[in-house]
This record gives sequence, structure tokens and C-alpha cells, in this order.
Amino acid sequence: MAQFFINRPIFAWVIALFILVMGGVAITQLPIAQYPPVAPPSIVISASYPGASASTLEDSVISVIEREMNGSPGLIYMESTSQANGSGSITLSFEAGTDPDLAQVDVQNRLARATPRLPSSVTQQGVRVDKARNNFLLFTILSSDDPNLDPVALGDYAARTVLPELQRLPGVGQAQLFGTERAMRIWVDPAKLVGFNLAMADVTTAIRAQNAQVSAGTIGDLPNVGGQTIFATVVVKGQLSNAEQFGNIVLRANTDGSTVRLRDVARIELGAEGYATSARLNGKPSTGIGVQLSPTGNALATAQAVRTRMEELSRFFPPGVQWAIPYDSSRFIDISIRQVAETLLEAVVLVFLVMFLFLQNIRYTIIPTIVVPVSLMGTFAVLLAMGFSINVLTMFGMVLVIGIVVDDAIVVVENVERIMSEEGLSPLAATRKAMGQISGAIVGVTVVLVSVFVPLAFFAGSVGNIYRQFSAVMVTAIAFSAFLALSLTPALCATLLKPVEAGHHHAKTGFFGWFNRGFSRTAKAYEGVVARILRRAARYLVIYAAIIAAVAVLYSRLPTSFLPAEDQGYIIVNVQLPPGATQNRTLDVMQQVEGFVLKQPEVQSMVSVLGFSFSGSGQNAALAFVTLKDWSERIGAGSSAQGLAGRVFGAMMSVRDAFIFAVSPPPIPELGSAAGFSFRLQDRAGLGHDALLAARNQLLGMAS
Repeated sequence: MAQFFINRPIFAWVIALFILVMGGVAITQLPIAQYPPVAPPSIVISASYPGASASTLEDSVISVIEREMNGSPGLIYMESTSQANGSGSITLSFEAGTDPDLAQVDVQNRLARATPRLPSSVTQQGVRVDKARNNFLLFTILSSDDPNLDPVALGDYAARTVLPELQRLPGVGQAQLFGTERAMRIWVDPAKLVGFNLAMADVTTAIRAQNAQVSAGTIGDLPNVGGQTIFATVVVKGQLSNAEQFGNIVLRANTDGSTVRLRDVARIELGAEGYATSARLNGKPSTGIGVQLSPTGNALATAQAVRTRMEELSRFFPPGVQWAIPYDSSRFIDISIRQVAETLLEAVVLVFLVMFLFLQNIRYTIIPTIVVPVSLMGTFAVLLAMGFSINVLTMFGMVLVIGIVVDDAIVVVENVERIMSEEGLSPLAATRKAMGQISGAIVGVTVVLVSVFVPLAFFAGSVGNIYRQFSAVMVTAIAFSAFLALSLTPALCATLLKPVEAGHHHAKTGFFGWFNRGFSRTAKAYEGVVARILRRAARYLVIYAAIIAAVAVLYSRLPTSFLPAEDQGYIIVNVQLPPGATQNRTLDVMQQVEGFVLKQPEVQSMVSVLGFSFSGSGQNAALAFVTLKDWSERIGAGSSAQGLAGRVFGAMMSVRDAFIFAVSPPPIPELGSAAGFSFRLQDRAGLGHDALLAARNQLLGMAS
């Protein structure tokens, strides 16, 4: 093959340029993420049963849906949560490699079989099936300085104009409103209801019947009588729009002509659809929208798309309304990929300098340097074809493989230069002879290197998901390196190198002469050390064995983890009050947390959500995302995310009315809500809720 490309150097250049173009196109299409997808694909079913307790929701909704989900192809396990506010969810996890779209279709088909057995109020609310990731990509916050725009009005505006726009963006799996829309609230007086001999069913039936959009037909439609000259669609007032109209709803018409209207038994006002969740920005009430990434979404592109769309929408915001994105987890992904890319460029420069130092000829150095971008671009093209992404591990693999990529080209150049120096052949003749000597060696070395990294692609589970893309980068780049060493490199040697006089090899004057003499002295000194070691082999074998033993002992004592915890630029604060605590108490506790956190010098902003936390949803739960200043503005371990989390946890231990803990985000967001680990305590014997709580308390006591 090498002889073919030596005779056709232009063809070798065409192939190299084709690889470069394909790689350049692939870079623009590849998704960007922090790590490869590790967690198994999951589908989330969400349902709401207004007014139901957690046990009622479990028995009448969650368990009914769970029974239908059993047997779904590829289903590993499912986990359900029933909240005291009547909301619940089921998370179904599937085997790695399962197509999320096909899994979602199967789940929806099974849900359709369970829907007729669900309470009517649940089906009216709607049962959602989503395939979004569990963690939030970012929060966008709307706030207002206008006193006429209270959180309810702001939430209604966000739900009608902002939320749908964000939901339509590519890469957005789900957008959740932490606020509320406007709704007509009817506060029924039970005493008045009984006094009129009515029940709640009469109220709901009357509202449903008299607040409906109906089609009233047309006038003059075909077939019509002769001489008909007018055609019109009849428009009638259907759904009611204000409190007065709702108050006029007739609940009962008596035989004496009197009527009982809704205003006679209830107080009617335009309020909020729900008060379960609310958002705060830096201690001030606001409306938040949490954006979750789709399983195949590009984190950086999606975050940028959200910012761009918010910029467009902000031109039409009411006066006094501002928007901000105080929490954006893609910041860390961006800085991580950028730093690895900078390391990649630094590695290329260092490799170039080292090659130039030892080859001591710019032409000899340029040839292996050209191979580097071609091999890397070809690797990007293969990553796109295999459905992988640009992430920290793939970029790390490219940094490591640079030294391997240039090895084959250096061997070719060195051998061609040696033959020209020793035999005085022309570059073309020397290249032919050199490739005849080393082509087999290049193929053999490539096979050995590939066989080292290929097994990584066959690891099972999450470890396999992580190392599969790393393995693909290494194997692909090495394969391209070997191909280019047999095609482009000999073509370049035959056309770019200049003839060398026989016997002329290394420079004997100038900087390179000084370097060559120094390197020769170092090599001879090293040879002397090796000779002394060989003369006392037994003694040094004992020392070597002691070193191996020490390494084994130290290795066994090192702490282990899946991935190291990193400062991702934000922390999460979870607030949990005792069962039965109202939102007012939760707000008081959250204000104490905000007062402490916002005084810390490394804190940039804080988004608080009431009614939602890691421990569940309800009036007694809250969660806060604390965004830190840029890494360059924070110096010292105490200003890191881990340091701030420790200070917050210590300071909040004095709050007796709540359990508050601050944690760093997990290294891989799909694997949990916080760094560390989590497990589930199951009641397999069916002993009941009280026994489960007693076992939990016993376990926590033993752990402490």
C-alpha cells in the first residue's frame, strides 16, 4: 500500500483532505456533554390527584399504573413516589442501549390500558409521560419591580408566553413552572351549602354544565329555503371569564321562580391555580422555570438556545419585568471542555517542539505534525458515526493519543532520513526502501496497541458506558495513524524531504550541536548506571520487590470512588421540616438560609424553590440552588463549593425547626441528585408504614 501512495502523492493528499473535511463537519454536529450517558434510559410518568392523600394516590393511581408497566421490554426496575399534595410519579429504568423513543411508545400504550381504571379527576388533569433527565439544566427566573405584577400575575404570564416557547426548543426534555397560572377560585361555605340543601356534587355539576364552550350552529346554511340572502355563524358566550359571571351560575331553580346561585353559597375570586410551589431569587419572590435536558440533548447548545429565546421574548415583556438565568449547570461543562481543548492544543505544540528538538529539521518535523490533525479529525467523524459525543473522556483520550499518533510517522521519517544519510539515496528511493523495511512493523505495532484498548469497549454497565467512548477514540486515532503512516507520510517524505549527503546526520555546531553532545553524555551516563545495576542484579531486584510491595500497600489503602468530586460552581441546599409544617414555617426557615448564604463572599446568586425538594414535595419542603462566582474569582479551598457546603451545613445546624443540609452536585448528574450515594429501605414483609419508619430510625441510629 505504501508504494501505491508513494507513486500517487496527490491521491494521498485528497484522502487526507477528505478526512479533514469529514471531521470538521462532524465537530459541528456532535453533541457536547460532560460525560458519556452513564445512567440507563428512563421514562417518567407523572400524575396528579387533587385533594388525595399519599396513601390514596398510591392505592388508586400509582399501583394501577405500576401493574400495567410490568413486562415492558428492557425494563430493569421502576421507582414510584406518592406525595401528600396529591402528585406522584413513576420512574421506569431500562437496560442500557434501549431506544428511549421506543420505550416511551411502549409505556404510553401500557398506560392507555390503565387509564380507564384511574379516577376521573386524574384523567382530567392528564397523565404525562416524559423522557427528560431528572436533573435541571438551568433555571430561568422572571421578576418584576412593578407592584401590580404580583407572583401570581407573573406566573400566569410566564405560563402563557414563556413556558411554551422554551418547551419547543430542541434539546429541551421538559420545562417545569415553579409558579402558578391564574384560575377562578371558588371558596364554598359548607354551612350555606347545607342551608340550601345542596351538596358539592351539585356545585361541580352546575359549574361544569354552565361553564362550557358550545357550538351554537349557523343561520342560512345549506340546504336553505329559496330567497335566503344571509349566512352567519352563531356566536354565543360559552366559558365564563370573571367572578361576577361565575357568581351568576344557577345551582337550583325553585318552583316559586327563585334561584340559588353560586354567589349565595361561595366566595369567588380570581386567584392562583395552585399554591404548592413558588420560586425566589436572592430572597425576593419571583417565578421560575426549570429546564431539563432531553436524553439526547446537547447541554451547551440547549443552554445557549434558551438564552437566545429569552433575549427574543424579553423585547415583548411588560414594563418592569426582568429575566435572568442565575443557575446554569452547563457552565461547568463549558469550562471543562474548554480546558481540555486547551490542553489538547498545548499537547500538540509540545509534541511539535519535542520532535523539532530531536529531528532538528523543520521538514522532518512538519510531516509528523500534519498527521496529528488528520488523525484527530478522522476520530471526530467516527465518533459522530457511532453516535457518541464530545465530552471530557473523549477529549482526554485525544490528549493521550497524540503521542501515539505521531510515533508511526516519526518512525517513517527517521528511517527515511537514516537511509539517505547512510546511503546517499534520493528522497523517493530512500522512502521506497524505508517503507519496505518498516511497513510490517507499523502494522504489527498498531495491532498490538489496538488490542490493548479494544477490550475497554466491552465492559458492562456504567463502567462500560464511560470507557466505551474513550476506547473508541484511542482505537480510531491509532488506526488512522497507522493508515496515514502507510499513505500520507511516505508520500510527504518522497516529495518534501531534501537529499542528504552520505555521512551527514546530526548537526555538530550551534544549539543543536550542544544539545546532541549533552544528550550523548546523558545516554552514556545512563548506560553506565544500567551496567552497574546489572552487575548487582540481586540487590536491585530486592529493592524493586520492596517498591512493588509498597505500591501494593498504598494502593490498597487509597479511598475508592466512581469519579472524583469536583467544584462545579454551585451547591444544593435541601430543607425539610417536620410533617404537617405549613409553607409559612418553611418560608421562615428558607429566609434564614438565604440570609446566611447571600452574605458569603463567593456566592453570586441563589434560587430557592418552596414546595419541592429531594425529600419530596409538600408545604414542608424546599430546595435552593446556590451559584458561586467564577472559579477565577475564588481563591483557596475555603471558597470552593465543598467548603461553602460545609459552612452552610454547620451554620444551619442551629435551626431546630428543620433539617437542612448542603451538598455538592454529583460528578455525573444522571446518577443522582447529590454527591455521595443513596439507597432504598424496602418493606418486603408487608409490615406497614409505621414498621418501616421504625426500621429507618433504627438504621440511622446505627449509622450515626
